[in-house]
Amino acid sequence: MERKLWETIVKQCAPVLADVKPSNLLILAREEQDGFAECELPEGVQALTLSRGERKATWFLYRRDRLEAEIVWPQTRAFLNSCDYHAGEEGLDVMLCRLRERYAAYKNGRAAFPHEMGVFLGYPLCDVKGFIEHGGKNFLYSGYWKVYGNVAAAKKTFQTYRAVRDALLWLLSMEDIPREAELSA
Repeated sequence: MERKLWETIVKQCAPVLADVKPSNLLILAREEQDGFAECELPEGVQALTLSRGERKATWFLYRRDRLEAEIVWPQTRAFLNSCDYHAGEEGLDVMLCRLRERYAAYKNGRAAFPHEMGVFLGYPLCDVKGFIEHGGKNFLYSGYWKVYGNVAAAKKTFQTYRAVRDALLWLLSMEDIPREAELSA
């Protein structure tokens, strides 16, 4: 189970594990949740439960330093303030609690999806705003998110994320090779 669980974590969260992205969502099946609670995450990676349902749980894996760097920009703070986050006045923990509350309200059918989550996930602000403005339509490109701004930069970022995921999956697969086989090859 542990190997399969780590494959799931790497497939969904490689960029944050490799410290090239501030955060990722991790969605786990019920049978994986206990194993995840026992996992030792890489240094600097924290986990916050966003929701737990009967069949799935959604976690927010993040690197505090990278996430704080994302939300200090004046345009980002202004956007988050417009979403009732009071960025600049409140610390990251308070804002993450608010994000969790808004996500829970969405999961319980009491509110719309909190699209500002894209900012917390490190998506470019212009793409988050573009998604909201266009209702997820009329995007220029789609990959890890829908792109409304700089397509070339997004493609480069997506390529980096894929490369990191593939590298971490390869490293994980190397753990299955018996050391004797390496020496005799």
